[in-house]
Amino acid sequence: MNNFKPWEDLTITDDFMFCKVMSDPDICKELLEILLHIKIERLKFQEPQKSFKLTSESRGIRLDVYVKDSNRVFDIELQTTNERNLELRTRYYQGVMDISELEKGEFFSNMKESYIIFICMFDPFGADMPIYTVKQTFAENEKLIFEDKTHKIFYNVKAFEKIANDVETKAFLEYLCKHQPTSKFTDTLERAVYRNRNNQNWRKDYMTLAYDLSLAAEKAAKKAREEGITLGVQQAKLETAKSMKAEKMPVSMIAHFTGLSTEEIEKL
Repeated sequence: MNNFKPWEDLTITDDFMFCKVMSDPDICKELLEILLHIKIERLKFQEPQKSFKLTSESRGIRLDVYVKDSNRVFDIELQTTNERNLELRTRYYQGVMDISELEKGEFFSNMKESYIIFICMFDPFGADMPIYTVKQTFAENEKLIFEDKTHKIFYNVKAFEKIANDVETKAFLEYLCKHQPTSKFTDTLERAVYRNRNNQNWRKDYMTLAYDLSLAAEKAAKKAREEGITLGVQQAKLETAKSMKAEKMPVSMIAHFTGLSTEEIEKL
C-alpha cells in the first residue's frame, strides 16, 4: 500500500486521475477537438477504463478512455512508461475494437471511423518528434492511400516545444510535462484535477484499488519465491514482473516487490 502515491498528490499524468478527468464528456470532447482538429457535435460517453474480452481464451484489454460520437469511436491512452510494444498493442486494440463494434450480420461498410491516440510521457519512436501520425500507403505508390477508416496518432509530451503552429496542442502537452496551465483548456484541466481530489467516492475507489493491487503484488512475490526453487530466482522475478505489468501496476511497485531494476522491467 505504501508504494502508491497519496491521493492528494495525484496529477493529470496519473492514470487514475487522467481517466476521472476525461470522464467529463465536455472536457474529453474538447481534448479530442484540439488534438485531432475535428468538430464533434456530441460524445456518447462510455465508461472509463473500459474492458473488452472477446472469448474466455483470448487476451482482454482495458482502454483508458473509450468514447463515441455518431459515426466515430475514439480510444485515448495515457502511457507513462515505454514498454516498447506500441505498434503491436495498437494492432491488437484496433482488432478488438472493430470486432466489438460490428454487430452480427452487419455490413463491413457500416464500420465506424476509429482513432487510437497514445499520449506518451516519453518519445515513443526515438525520432524526437512531438507528433507521430500513422499513414497507410502502398509501397508501389505512396500517394495512394489505403483507406480503412482507422487513425493512429502518438504524442511525445517531452517534445512539446517543437510544435510551431498548433498553440492548443502545444499548451496541452506542456501542461502534462510541467503541470502548469498556460491556456484556457489546461486551466480547465487543472481545476478538474483539484475538484476530483475532493471527491470522496473517487478517493475511496483509489484507496481500494491500491489495496487490491498491493495484495496481488504480495501474492505474486510469494509465488515467485516458491517457484524460484525450480525456475531459478531471476526467471521467477521476470515472470512475476510480466504478470504485474499486465495488470498495469506501477513500475515502482514492480521494482519494489521483485527487486528488478526499472530498466529490466521496461524491457519486458
